[in-house]
Amino acid sequence: MGFCFQCGSELIRSWMENRQREVCRRCGWVHYPQLKVSAAAMVLEENRLLLVKRATPPWQGCWYLPAGYVEADEDPAHAAERELLEETGLLACAGALHGAYFFDDDPRGNGLLLVYHMRLTGGSLNLNDETDQAGFFEMNRLPSPLTGAGHDRAIAEWVAMTKTDRGLQKWN
Repeated sequence: MGFCFQCGSELIRSWMENRQREVCRRCGWVHYPQLKVSAAAMVLEENRLLLVKRATPPWQGCWYLPAGYVEADEDPAHAAERELLEETGLLACAGALHGAYFFDDDPRGNGLLLVYHMRLTGGSLNLNDETDQAGFFEMNRLPSPLTGAGHDRAIAEWVAMTKTDRGLQKWN
């Protein structure tokens, strides 16, 4: 962080509340870092999962669910719909929450990935500058490498659930 939001003074690291925190020596303001929240779209078509290949760092060349950061004034489900549209050109309505995944492997910072099931409502596949490729993949023919930041775990959970009768009922 570096500087106090209250008075602009430089922050120092101090031990408090059983953790290292950044604190303003001048006014006492404490910086409490927060997780980055991102939202992803889980789109299924005939038991195949939509994945996109990232064209830019970080995670360049890796496959992931269409996703991005949730803006401060945005509902996470709407952020997943927006990111799907921006990255693929596809329109959808968010449904049930598939899962929430903590991640600490993204160079931009630790966060929480919220993955929503999506029902396509229109649009056509049209990639943006962030995505090289897109496609629907069967669970036993997933491309690699998969992106971290929770995507790999969400996809693995989809595969595991799809292999069970209970999972198949949930996705259909």
